[in-house]
Amino acid sequence: MLTEINFDGIIGPSHNYAGLSRGNIASASHAGDVSQPRAAALQGIEKMRHNLALGLPQGFFMPLDRPDAPWLKTLGTTLADAEGHLRAQAWSASSMWAANAATVSPAPDSADGKCHLTVANLVTMPHRSHEWPGTLAQLRLAFADPAFAVHAPIPAPFGDEGAANHMRLCSRHDSAGVEIFVYGVGGGRFPARQHLDASKAIARHHRLDPKRTLFIRQSDSAIQGGAFHNDVVAVANEHVLFTHETAFEDREAAHAEIRAAFPAVEIVEVPASAVSLPEAIKSYLFNAQLVSLPEGGMGLVLPTEAEAIPAVWQWLEAHVAGNGPIRRLLPVNVRQSMANGGGPACLRLRVVADPATVDPRFIADQAKLDRIAGVVAAHWPEAIAPGDLASAALASDVRNARKALLETLGLGELG
Repeated sequence: MLTEINFDGIIGPSHNYAGLSRGNIASASHAGDVSQPRAAALQGIEKMRHNLALGLPQGFFMPLDRPDAPWLKTLGTTLADAEGHLRAQAWSASSMWAANAATVSPAPDSADGKCHLTVANLVTMPHRSHEWPGTLAQLRLAFADPAFAVHAPIPAPFGDEGAANHMRLCSRHDSAGVEIFVYGVGGGRFPARQHLDASKAIARHHRLDPKRTLFIRQSDSAIQGGAFHNDVVAVANEHVLFTHETAFEDREAAHAEIRAAFPAVEIVEVPASAVSLPEAIKSYLFNAQLVSLPEGGMGLVLPTEAEAIPAVWQWLEAHVAGNGPIRRLLPVNVRQSMANGGGPACLRLRVVADPATVDPRFIADQAKLDRIAGVVAAHWPEAIAPGDLASAALASDVRNARKALLETLGLGELG
């Protein structure tokens, strides 16, 4: 039976605040702060527990091997000798944001009846550009069943940032849908990370019906305002598109194109007069998980930061009171991730599949999350300061922490 499974990235033991993500305001504003990898990972685990308690299927992905010494070797240097910015890029724990792991097209949308996943190349940001080999290996293990087709990344220079720039509308998760690829154009102060050619290539690889596939341009104002991915200003679930007024370059044309392709769509738009773009970005209002609840209706799993911004919370409460499609507001604490620029939606990759076809080692239950939390509590560093990235001892501790988690979950082949 096909159902939507959210796979969260477990926040790795190298989680730190190096401010590497150009265009990500939260990441830049916390550059140089002392991070708390243990607290960060436990917050992520609690989010997974929260969603399991709602009755939502839940999976997870392993952190990648960090610091990435083989990557530094390709640059002719080592962890000990690397310049500071290269060392920080080798330490990056950004694979925690599983929304950037891949773009996913469920079987009902594909001509061959397979669920297709294309690993993101993430070439725009050096600290993320070396994630894809580890991500590809992990996805090919988790989705080895013939029900899936896992594709290698689109080649450079066509930047692809995965599901963070992809949405899907459908009557039910297990029915055929309309897939929306959102791309950026041009440079400016901040770069557009998703290329149109990359999105089109993914659609071809996934064997999507051109009549049910849309390519919509993200607004330059949103990108330059700090919406580095579309999922910072828009999210879709089943028949609902929840979006900020400034999300798309040509708002009216985009809405018309979406309605023509999927007439049943309900567009819930937050006007800029009610919630400004800076308020939307600071709160990560749209970087939330819009989910179908087992009891009916939709819930919005959003960061606790949204409660602290009056305009955001007032709009949300008015929407719920007005009997809109979002019936429950479900705040979660992911402050360590938020400070590095990733909200609840960044931490998960949505895969519509039969859970029986997924490697069970990647499927969560409360007991398994207890085991993961135990490893994190025992092995994850409590804090990492910027100067600690030069420590060979810390590098060894971080690698051993990840190894302990892989051994606990029987995933030693990812070592």
